Amino acid sequence: MKYDVVGDIHGCYDEMIALIKKLGYSFKSGLPVHPEHRMLVFLGDLTDRGPKSIEVVEFVARAYEEGAVRYVPGNHCNKLYRFFKGNPVKLMHGLETTAAEYRQLPQHKQTQVKELFMRLYERAPLYEILHKGELVVAHAGIKAEDIGKKPVGKVKQFVLYGDITGETLPDGRPVRRDWAAHYQGEPWVVYGHTPVKSPRMIHHTINIDTGCVFGNRLTAFRFPELKTESVPSSMPYDESRFRLNP
Repeated sequence: MKYDVVGDIHGCYDEMIALIKKLGYSFKSGLPVHPEHRMLVFLGDLTDRGPKSIEVVEFVARAYEEGAVRYVPGNHCNKLYRFFKGNPVKLMHGLETTAAEYRQLPQHKQTQVKELFMRLYERAPLYEILHKGELVVAHAGIKAEDIGKKPVGKVKQFVLYGDITGETLPDGRPVRRDWAAHYQGEPWVVYGHTPVKSPRMIHHTINIDTGCVFGNRLTAFRFPELKTESVPSSMPYDESRFRLNP
C-alpha cells in the first residue's frame, strides 16, 4: 500500500478537497478513491480556526467508517472531543470557531455531528505504524524509542502536543524542543502541529503542517516516494504564526 499523508487541515475544507484531487483521487459515492489504490492518511487537527470545520469532520469521519482513509488525532481533535463530552474546556485557540459552527446547526444535526466525531476519535489510534514499520504517522511527532509503545502518559502527550518544555511564549503557546533534529530512528515519522512555511525534512522526519489556515499552503507527503504535493490557501496570510524553531 502507498500512502498520502495530509497535514493539519484546521477547517480548510475547500483546500482539502483540492489537494485530494491534485493527488489523483476521484470521489465515488463521496469517498476518495485512487486508481493506484493509494490510501489517504489524515494527520489530526481537522478543525478550528478555518471556515468549514464541520464539513471536514463529516468527510473524514464518514470516509474513515467506510475504511477509505486513515486518521490519527491531534491536540485540537482531543480538545473538541473533550468539548463534546461536556468537559470544561476553554473556547479559545480556534475551538471557538468550531463551537460556533456547531451551535448554528439544527439540534438533530448537532447530535449527528457530535456522535460522528466522537466515534472517529474513540476508534482512531493516537499514532499509526504503516508500511511494515517504515512509516509512522503522529500528529506532533514521536521519539524513536517510543515507536511501538502504548500511547499513554508521556508518549500520549508527545504525539498530541510535541516535546514541550512546560514554558510558554508571550501569546500563551507552549515552548517546544526540536525533537526532529535529534531523531535517529529508521522509520520515517510524518508529523505536523507546528506551522512551517515549507515542509521540513530532517533525519527521516518531515513536518508537513505548512499553515494552510494561516494563509500559506496545505501539504501532503507521498510515501514511499518521499515527495510532497500542496495547494495554496484561501485564508489571509499571518506571518506571526510561522516560527523559526520547530
